[in-house]
Amino acid sequence: MDSTQQFWEDFYRDKEQVWSGKVNPLLEREVAPLTPGTALDLGCGEGGDAIWLTRQGWRVTAVDISDTALKRAAAHAAEVGAEGIVWERHDLTESLPEGSFDLVSAQFFHSPVEENGARDKALRRAAEAVAPGGTLLVVGHAGWPTWMTDPPHVDVHFPTPAEVLEALALPEGWTVEAQELVTRDFPGPEGQEGTRADNVLRVRRSA
Repeated sequence: MDSTQQFWEDFYRDKEQVWSGKVNPLLEREVAPLTPGTALDLGCGEGGDAIWLTRQGWRVTAVDISDTALKRAAAHAAEVGAEGIVWERHDLTESLPEGSFDLVSAQFFHSPVEENGARDKALRRAAEAVAPGGTLLVVGHAGWPTWMTDPPHVDVHFPTPAEVLEALALPEGWTVEAQELVTRDFPGPEGQEGTRADNVLRVRRSA
């Protein structure tokens, strides 16, 4: 097990549940108008997005580097009756599931242990997996919550949509459909008032 996989195994093993189990709101907003087809959920974590997608009629393949996260996600899907999701472990800088997908989703695809442009490499690989006429959706934080005065990783860079688009280096035949900064209410764990800003990039491959 390399250091990146070990980091994420420890991250998930540290708590019985890390995430809410609910769909990311910006994924729901961006994907709800789309016609369901095949979907690839990158860095699926505990499966909240994959479960929502399959309930909307998508045929979902969900991947993560952590076996612990994948087992937890599969168990959650079984508990709520979300059937048919394919769960696979991948280091996304090295491999992806075979085939192409009508939707490739990367939600909050951040890592404090990223090295040598691994995120950009993984997203370029993800774009290659988008089927003709399909969509690549990349949502990421734009900064720390406003109430957080002592962030855990002060040297983390949050790429803007323009930076993500530049890093993707998409060839001709792609259309930018959404490129924006979204600010939402984001209270702290002790009830602190605050907001957090997120970046949204949605691009479509020509048919």
